[in-house]
Amino acid sequence: MPLTLTLPPHGEEGTDTGQEGAIRVVFPLKSVLPVNEVTTMDKLTRNDLYSLEKYAEVRPEFRAAVIRHKKNRKVHLGPSATLYFEDRQTIQYQIQEMLRVERIFEAAGIEEELAAYNPLIPDGSNWKATFMIEETDIEKRRELLAALIGIEDRVWVRVNGQDAVYAIADEDLERETQDKTSSVHFMRFELTADMVAALGEGAALSVGIDHANYNHQLEPVDRSIRDALVADLG
Repeated sequence: MPLTLTLPPHGEEGTDTGQEGAIRVVFPLKSVLPVNEVTTMDKLTRNDLYSLEKYAEVRPEFRAAVIRHKKNRKVHLGPSATLYFEDRQTIQYQIQEMLRVERIFEAAGIEEELAAYNPLIPDGSNWKATFMIEETDIEKRRELLAALIGIEDRVWVRVNGQDAVYAIADEDLERETQDKTSSVHFMRFELTADMVAALGEGAALSVGIDHANYNHQLEPVDRSIRDALVADLG
């Protein structure tokens, strides 16, 4: 049976996350260390999480740190699409927020959230991202989603001098229909050893979409974003 969970919005600085504005998506089935002191491919366990009581105490500081961290993990592609690259810290934040919103404190419920979110942590040879099509106007969003069927397969990353790597999207289940794509997709970009080595030597990184109805690139991404993503590669 697939697992339905609530994905907190990837808000801009100063916004809050909770049930308001959250997105329902479907998946199959102690204190956080500073991001520089953990290996991004390490999956989270219950021992890594704050209790609900402790999280209420540390949330303002923890949330501010995550917002700062996310600034270098977000890539806007044109007016309506954004890639949010996930890592251990962003995923812990999402889990903590879900436990807080849903008031989950029993072991079984916490393990269920961990099982849903841990696959979004990169494994050391890849990047994992939440891809969102963002349009506030309901009618425009409906038209946009209908025009962008298949867009999840046309999102790419490219290391300078190498071939583009297209996203492996929605491995858990198909999210688009014959009539429209989804506003949220989950993506994995699997890199070769040569690509990882080139990035380690300072190669530039580009990101883009080459869908027939939506063609936008960022060539190259800012150095701060590139460096943050290189850190995910173990």
